[in-house]
Amino acid sequence: MPDTPYVPKGPASQPGKRAGHESAGERRRDADISKLKAELAAQAALIAGQEVALAHSRKIFDRASLAARIGVWECSLPGEQLHWTDVVYDLFDLPRGATLDRSEIIKCYPQESRKALDSLRSRAIAERSGFTLDAEITTFAGHSRWIRITATVECEADVPVRIFGMKQDITEEKILSDRMRYLAEFDAMTGLANRARFQARLAQADASHPLGALLLIDLDGFKAVNDTFGHVVGDECLKAAAERLVEGCGEADLVARVGGDEFAVLLGSHLDRAAVSSVAREIVERMGKPVPIRGQSLRLGASVGIAFAGAGSPCDLFAQADTALYAAKAAGRNTFRIFKAEAGAKGRSAAA
Repeated sequence: MPDTPYVPKGPASQPGKRAGHESAGERRRDADISKLKAELAAQAALIAGQEVALAHSRKIFDRASLAARIGVWECSLPGEQLHWTDVVYDLFDLPRGATLDRSEIIKCYPQESRKALDSLRSRAIAERSGFTLDAEITTFAGHSRWIRITATVECEADVPVRIFGMKQDITEEKILSDRMRYLAEFDAMTGLANRARFQARLAQADASHPLGALLLIDLDGFKAVNDTFGHVVGDECLKAAAERLVEGCGEADLVARVGGDEFAVLLGSHLDRAAVSSVAREIVERMGKPVPIRGQSLRLGASVGIAFAGAGSPCDLFAQADTALYAAKAAGRNTFRIFKAEAGAKGRSAAA
């Protein structure tokens, strides 16, 4: 028999279909891979964008934090491990990144500030709350600063695990606040309490803040000095008078300038009539001594009116001392008088 070629049985197209089937699978796989790559690329771009935004936000925060002198701090509980941002290191004059020891840091706070901090901190931890405190510190470089501390306690399963917050340098704010309060309560020229502070103390007089007596002092001869030598010399006389008044009233509750050349002294209830008279006498004596100013030896004097605190109102006490002051002037000046209400002659004053 002649040789005949071998022809395999089965559909001739089967191998071709199998090959085609594999190509479609590869295409689907390639499509899936491309899709995953695109998704990964999109996620990478998103992450990159978020990292840029985060870095930008961090830069803005760092700049704002530095400009406002605000830093972030945290302390683990109960381990007491501290973590600070750079600004807090700067506030305490420590190298950034230096090892922090809370037992050493706390020594920067004076006793009063440390006591307040310990009290508020302990209560916040116990109550799972927070606090705000303006505290004074002395930095590791010896600088005095005021900082505002804010704190919040973080808990896990109601167990405090961390206390954190911010520290801000408020030194300039504190200085400005103290200056404004000083201007509101003190006379800028003499350094004595001003009329507003005097009236506030007078109004507070009660059983818990008793007053013994009020002395009103008026400088004798001041107008002539002021008119003759000018306001500059007159101002120097007022300063000298204020100094002498303070020196002669060591036990006073308050010494104030209540007018141009008028002063007031509030004395405590522990001083009796004789002691108050002695203070008034000392004032008259001191004010009568020559005042050396710019090569001039100027002479002033003082008239003093005294009223003892009683059942009347603060306004009554002031009016009584004022009445006694006019009596002292009428008696020839450079002396003092004590107010004494007499039956049928309200408002009259008798000599001491």
